[in-house]
Amino acid sequence: MKASAFAYARATSVADALALLAAHGDGAKVLSGGQSLMPAMNLRLISPELIVDIGGLAELRGVAVSGDVLKIGALTRHAELLRSPEIAAHAPLLAEAVAHVAHPAIRNRGTLGGSLAHADPAAELPACMLALNATVVISGPSGERRMAAEDFFTGIYETALSAQELLVAVELPVARKSSGYFFDEFARRHGDYAIVGLAAQAIVKDGIFADLRLAFFAVGDRPTLAKAAARLVGAVVTPAILSEASTALSKELDPQQDQQASVSMRRHLAKVLLGRCVSALLDRPDLNAGGSA
Repeated sequence: MKASAFAYARATSVADALALLAAHGDGAKVLSGGQSLMPAMNLRLISPELIVDIGGLAELRGVAVSGDVLKIGALTRHAELLRSPEIAAHAPLLAEAVAHVAHPAIRNRGTLGGSLAHADPAAELPACMLALNATVVISGPSGERRMAAEDFFTGIYETALSAQELLVAVELPVARKSSGYFFDEFARRHGDYAIVGLAAQAIVKDGIFADLRLAFFAVGDRPTLAKAAARLVGAVVTPAILSEASTALSKELDPQQDQQASVSMRRHLAKVLLGRCVSALLDRPDLNAGGSA
């Protein structure tokens, strides 16, 4: 199947892109990497009147560190995240997660901003933004605004972006020396959509969590920052405490059943990932006893 007819405009600047979006409203769609947009158009799941191509905007590319903030342009490609020494040094969780995104051909074209704006609940990068406490930078008719990543994702393929706005960058706190990270997912094959996944960032001091952010994905209509993490912070984690956190996690998640997994299977796999995560971050193999799928 082929896409229905559409008009095409190649934006020459962010201002130009915003003008085109303002003029066409809901009838326009932004093209960055195109790895999600084009298949959806070819299947006629969406039929935009106008494609606004922002792929040539160099101002939206690149990774830079300023003080304690790591800024990543929206058009930075997945493959560039994998190769970036700044990402490896200051946001290693992101580098780990990107290696699980699809396959090299897609990583060579797909962009960070495109993934976040698409807001697939089974995608790795939106969950990483929650775990890393990212700020999403948005440009629109009224200027620039910033919002926490956990407020940006609002539902299945839905975000807080309006039709006249453009995601231009994300800002991440530089990882502290005492921080650790964890990433893992269950998928039928490497590169397939996740059945359940977890991206986590933690501060560990003397074997105790001083901070812990657990961002689960593919277990609801958007990535979920688990409230159960609070049960593990500030205390010596025992198998009993981990079990309590695991039970609390299962109750707060709201997974959907589909052709890949049942609700109960997704809850079980989320608890398995929690055990693996806590064990790895605290270097406590005893906490992951029985933590197999």
